[in-house]
Amino acid sequence: MGKTRDIDDLPKNPANYTSLTPLWFLERAATVHPTRISLVHEPVQYTWQDTYQRCRRLASALSNRSFGPGNSVAVIAPNVPALFEAHFGVPMAGAVLNSVNIRLNAQAIAFLLGHSKSEVVMVDQEFYTLAEEALKIQEGNEKNFKPPLLVVIGDKSCDPKSLNYALGRGAIEYEKFLESGDPEFDWKPPEDEWQSIALGYTSGTTSSPKGVVLSHRGAYLMSLSNPIIWGMDERAIYLWTLPMFHCNGWCFTWTLAAVCVTSVCLRQVTAKAVYSAIAYAGVTHFCAAPVVLNTIINASKEETILPLPRLVHVMTAGAAPPPSVLFAMSEKGFRVTHTYGLSETYGPSTVCAWKPEWDSLPPIKQARLNARQGVRYVGLERLDVVDTKTMKPVPADGKTMGEIVMRGNVVMKGYLKNPKANEEAFANGWFHSGDLGVKNPDGYIEIKDRSKDIIISGGENISSVEVENVLYTHPAIYEVSVVARLHERWGESPCAFVTLKPEMEKNDKQQLIDDIMKFSRSNMPAYWVPRSIVFGPLPKTATGKIQKHVLRAKAKEMGPVRESKL
Repeated sequence: MGKTRDIDDLPKNPANYTSLTPLWFLERAATVHPTRISLVHEPVQYTWQDTYQRCRRLASALSNRSFGPGNSVAVIAPNVPALFEAHFGVPMAGAVLNSVNIRLNAQAIAFLLGHSKSEVVMVDQEFYTLAEEALKIQEGNEKNFKPPLLVVIGDKSCDPKSLNYALGRGAIEYEKFLESGDPEFDWKPPEDEWQSIALGYTSGTTSSPKGVVLSHRGAYLMSLSNPIIWGMDERAIYLWTLPMFHCNGWCFTWTLAAVCVTSVCLRQVTAKAVYSAIAYAGVTHFCAAPVVLNTIINASKEETILPLPRLVHVMTAGAAPPPSVLFAMSEKGFRVTHTYGLSETYGPSTVCAWKPEWDSLPPIKQARLNARQGVRYVGLERLDVVDTKTMKPVPADGKTMGEIVMRGNVVMKGYLKNPKANEEAFANGWFHSGDLGVKNPDGYIEIKDRSKDIIISGGENISSVEVENVLYTHPAIYEVSVVARLHERWGESPCAFVTLKPEMEKNDKQQLIDDIMKFSRSNMPAYWVPRSIVFGPLPKTATGKIQKHVLRAKAKEMGPVRESKL
């Protein structure tokens, strides 16, 4: 039979098609709620109309200086309005936003600026000397170095001397830069929704940063997935505890415009500042890594404001949260939504979706269920746990370990200028997370460890995460991270790096070690028990992840555990 015209033969045309981009969210917010407060950063606050005009000014100012498609604009700043505005203004000019981790040293920032070829650097006044040092290093590393356009972001909460210094060095002040732009700038959406919108770098848990390239399409889909997953509506007030530079604030920079939510900037995150914002700014939602949750639940009476004036929703991700931390947050009146993801998946890409039947369970049982990484996000098409050799799904028995893999529109475009890493990351048509986990009978996945963090002792695999979860329930332990240390007899053994709660710091350390060992022997299999315990602060990334590669190096320097130490 000959081909007949059917329903799919209708052509795509400009009247019903435009590229998906989160930039449309800001235009809509300014149209629907022009006078609603968009951002609060004491003593400044903006409406959605203000924010839209400021972002258009930024896009115009960049375009006037011929920065647009093909250019990278770096921003080195904490959670201030300018960084929020850059998430719209930079891509409105057609350029790619590179939000830089402010806790990196000058050497690392120099690498990022050079690798991304950032031709504009917007920097908060507090970090201007850091940026200047990084640029000097970059200049020394590159033969044909061309200085970027430097724009300094002023902040009234900072010492004016740092702003004056930057201006004296020839930087352009951010507000003056905006004044050179048109508030009615006629920005255009990308011709191709797969065009790059942002570039971010992997950090902390590995020693070699890779540039993660994200698309307008992926950012659009993740931005809409967030409020659906969280049940967030326009009545929410969001607190910026999560750095905007980390995975673009898990795409909440764009989500807030989509839902027309007011947000409060928090330049420095402390337990006191979080509780104060909840009590006095009406905060209902915030995102944070488990380390921040730990800070909140262990805050002193002087720092806390309890009971909470309302239910406060918290989204956590970044590292597997111990059930004890989730339980303690629930006891204080927070409702925690546990998600999991990576820089390569636009931030959260799975969620431990809460089920009504869990409501009747004991709180500690609820916390244990909520500690799992869960099921795929709305915007993620495929999620599985597979055998690393055969790529076949592991059985849903809660025991058989495999690698967590993803596939879909909210997976990165790839690593910038790193074909080898791309080949490894996308082998066999899946994105490989590098995380090992199991699939439970109800389909919820659960991380057991990073592949490099599994401890092999006497031929037995030990999950460092599971050992940590037990140790977190010890009353003296504030934070803990477990890595492998060489062992004379067993090959490897668990080594626990521990930070004590402040009130325990003055106690006898040997007595504490003996007590933790006794506690471990009573609460975990014998071969899990740490053979070494080391006290001291834990090295972390800017987003609160413990840098296990640093701890592994320390454990290696310590040499093997001798049989006499058993």
